[in-house]
Amino acid sequence: MGQMNVAKDLIETAAHFCKADAIKFQKRCPKELLTPEQYNAPHPDPDNSYGSTYGAHREFLEFSVEQHAQLKQWCEEAGIIYSTSVWDMTSAKEITSLHPQFIKIPSACNTHYEMLQWLCDNYEGEIQLSFGMTTKDEEDSIVRLFERSGRSRDLILYNCTSGYPVPFKDICLLEITRMKERYQKRVKAIGFSGHHLGIAVDVAAYTLGAEYIERHYTLDRTWKGTDHAASLEPDGVRKLVRNLNQVYESLTYKSEDILPIEQIQRNKLKYIKH
Repeated sequence: MGQMNVAKDLIETAAHFCKADAIKFQKRCPKELLTPEQYNAPHPDPDNSYGSTYGAHREFLEFSVEQHAQLKQWCEEAGIIYSTSVWDMTSAKEITSLHPQFIKIPSACNTHYEMLQWLCDNYEGEIQLSFGMTTKDEEDSIVRLFERSGRSRDLILYNCTSGYPVPFKDICLLEITRMKERYQKRVKAIGFSGHHLGIAVDVAAYTLGAEYIERHYTLDRTWKGTDHAASLEPDGVRKLVRNLNQVYESLTYKSEDILPIEQIQRNKLKYIKH
């Protein structure tokens, strides 16, 4: 919402209340990303606009690279990983200068091959990338670019359907299975980026093999803006982290035929023919 105090609250709540591993912001250079016509046009949903034009709206929401450095410092103090999605070359270069642990490529920009190549050549960290609104040929082109650059083992691919919110019938969780079959041996990991309502689907995504789970997050779903209604509030993120950790602990084989917890019940209940 263009307010550093809100960003700080988001960081501290995600770290201390939700117990999330990472928090991710966004970085855009509106004049680079938008055509003059797009920049000067009115916001398509005026009730959610922070400016008289779409460009002014986007400029209002942006933090400078110096402000992102402050966000990173706050994350480090709170004990949570800082990251940012970059939407253009200027933003990629600015965020790279901060040396975050990972940078995210949103679905909208995953065919910005010039930016991807620059990051492969100049950014030393992990690159996470969503496959929303992306053809199979585009997917292959993206992965091959990272392979040619010797960076595919630093790449995490996210199954994603681009929509706000996405109805359950369009989440298409089995794409995780397809992506694992095609790319798991070629990249670092497969993840899931969800834009749906609730938290049940994320556990299924993890069980199918998504090692990283990304969700939109807000302090108040009624706030002004287009993403808040499709985001989780803090208690939702907290419950999601709790559920994922419980499922992680549960996904094991039995270490022995009869577990110690079972032996007590076996002694009492098991039918044994005498």
